[in-house]
Amino acid sequence: MVGLKPPEVPPTAAMKFVSAGMAGCIADLCTFPLDTAKVRLQIQGEVRIPRTISSMEYRGVLGTLSTMVRTEGARSLYSGLAAGLQRQMSFASIRIGLYDSVKQLYTPKGAENTGMATRLLAGCTTGAVAVACAQPTDVVKVRFQASGALPDCARRYNSTVDAYRTIAREEGIRGLWRGTLPNIARNAIINCGELVTYDLLKDALLRAQLMTDNVPCHFVAAFGAGFCATVVASPVDVVKTRYMNASPGQYRNALSCLLALLMQDGPAGLYKGFVPSFLRLGSWNVVMFVSYEQLQRALALARPA
Repeated sequence: MVGLKPPEVPPTAAMKFVSAGMAGCIADLCTFPLDTAKVRLQIQGEVRIPRTISSMEYRGVLGTLSTMVRTEGARSLYSGLAAGLQRQMSFASIRIGLYDSVKQLYTPKGAENTGMATRLLAGCTTGAVAVACAQPTDVVKVRFQASGALPDCARRYNSTVDAYRTIAREEGIRGLWRGTLPNIARNAIINCGELVTYDLLKDALLRAQLMTDNVPCHFVAAFGAGFCATVVASPVDVVKTRYMNASPGQYRNALSCLLALLMQDGPAGLYKGFVPSFLRLGSWNVVMFVSYEQLQRALALARPA
């Protein structure tokens, strides 16, 4: 037997909400350097038109990480971590912690099984609500991860708090919600890729009695969910990252950002940073879902009788 057993009384919605936020933070702490590498690769070359091979600064995941450590120091791998953890406490708590509750809300009374459409609708709903609440933290996180490549005198923000203040002062409150629409699209897709795939894979493994409801089952389902989410979400993720990191006026909207990307890099540009995206999202899903399952079980077991 591996890990905690499922509790006799299921965890409450509040327990799932708290567990999801904590699990998201644990996953971010473990995989944040990969996320930073992904952001650097996605924005690389966006202001160099036309771009030449010699102008490429980062090459591959390991090359990006080693270049960052060599030129900026090891701390650069965790630039924007504070905003990232703030994001997970609000973002993961809503989109993951409330998924089961929303799924039950959409499930018709008396239905024996939850259909695919209901799962997809629940994933889209929690993903959109989470973005609406946590978008400012995502904007600040991306700005910090991207600005680490600049010299100290050219960096826009001194701290996380300074970033929130500066963006609100220079770009207005709307600046903190820059890229909300592509982010809603991205997270609706990712939520369906992650949560629905995880849900279906876990159900299938348990129904076929190939595995029991324990850590190895959660690991396999989470790995599959991470791969599916990366494949379907990478194009929207690249546009979201570039648009959030753009200077005011650089792009009119998310669509103009997409068109500029296609003109500059072609369709392949939509999958910039795919390998670090998969390494990050796959490993993030494994750590997050395994932690989430164990945390909610621990909270349920600790609940007074």
